[in-house]
Amino acid sequence: MPECLEPILKKRSQEIYWLPPDATVFDAIALMAEKSVGALMVLEDGRLVGVVSERDYARKVILQGRSSKDTTIREIMTSSLICVTPRHTVEDCMKLVTHHRIRHLPVLEGDELIGVISIGDLVNAIISDQAQTINHLHAYIGSGYPA
Repeated sequence: MPECLEPILKKRSQEIYWLPPDATVFDAIALMAEKSVGALMVLEDGRLVGVVSERDYARKVILQGRSSKDTTIREIMTSSLICVTPRHTVEDCMKLVTHHRIRHLPVLEGDELIGVISIGDLVNAIISDQAQTINHLHAYIGSGYPA
C-alpha cells in the first residue's frame, strides 16, 4: 500500500472546490453538480471551517422540509472535521473514513488546505497497489524460481 498520500495528491486535480459558509445550500448543490463532486470544502477568510456534502443536503434540508435557497451552508455543514496530512498513509485514511463513516478527508499542511481525498481515491490506490503486487508475483513465479 502507498506509504503516504503525496502520490495520490499529485495525481488529483490541484483545484479544490469550495464556498464560503454564508453561501446558500442551493449554490453548493449547483457547484457539486457542475463539478461532479459529492462534497465541497467550506472556507472562511482562507481557513477551512467545514465540509458540506450531498448527504448533509439530503438529511438536513430535504428531509426537514427546508428550502435550499433560504438555507446557508453554515446551517448544515459538518464543522467537527476529520483532517489528515500528506504524511498519513492510505491505511490510516481508510480507518478514519470507515470509523467515522465519512467519504471525504481534507488534507492540511499546517492550517493550509492543500487537497481533498475521497474514499474513491483510497480504494483506487489500494487496487493499484494490489495489482502491482500481483504482477510482481506473476513475474516471480514465471521466472522459474522454486516456490
